[in-house]
Amino acid sequence: MEKLTLAIDVGGSGIKSMVLKADGTPHTQNLRVETPKPAKPEPVIAAIADLANIHKEFNQVSVGFPGVVRQGITKGAINLHPDWDNFDLGTVLYDRLGKPVRIANDADVQGLAAIAGRGTELVITLGTGFGSALFIDGRLVPNLELGQHQFRSGDTYEDRLGQRAFDKVGQKLWNRRLNKAIDAIANLFNYDYLYIGGGNAKKIALKLPENVKIVPNIFGLIGGLALWSSQLNHWEQS
Repeated sequence: MEKLTLAIDVGGSGIKSMVLKADGTPHTQNLRVETPKPAKPEPVIAAIADLANIHKEFNQVSVGFPGVVRQGITKGAINLHPDWDNFDLGTVLYDRLGKPVRIANDADVQGLAAIAGRGTELVITLGTGFGSALFIDGRLVPNLELGQHQFRSGDTYEDRLGQRAFDKVGQKLWNRRLNKAIDAIANLFNYDYLYIGGGNAKKIALKLPENVKIVPNIFGLIGGLALWSSQLNHWEQS
């Protein structure tokens, strides 16, 4: 029997879900609910459980989470709530859903769907925050948090390019900042390809270099399937 994967993408503004077939094609439609405010663990987990109950049929679970994830334990989810620091999401979700679970940073998951698996490939996600993932010949360099590094005038990449910055300065200035960020990142990583995803990628109004590509936000779900076959340092309970 074909294994079905419930893919969850936890974001600062929304939680998305879809059940995927083994070949990565959708088994169900894409569902979305607003991220609870405040985004403490219990209401977020309850929202995930509600989505799982709607989908009903699945054999395993993949979760993209907006923070560092080590062995199912979350850290530094600054766009959710401080209560997520050192929270054992893997165990809690397994207990709640009764299915094996694998969890990774949300940008890592999006990257698994985007990359070609050759050379140096960087992924950034533009949404509530600023996510990042680096792959070398298809292998993940874990725990890269570019968004929290200094970008300009003492501000981080997230300070200048997150949702709050977009709301404050508008699309034109935000795109100018993004253009400068792409130049800086290119010099820092010397990547072969840069992939840009996330909900705000649709607001890009730049002529991008040939080796920079906008990827669909749905990759944040589709990439979850790769957690079951990749070399990620993942958490599993079975």
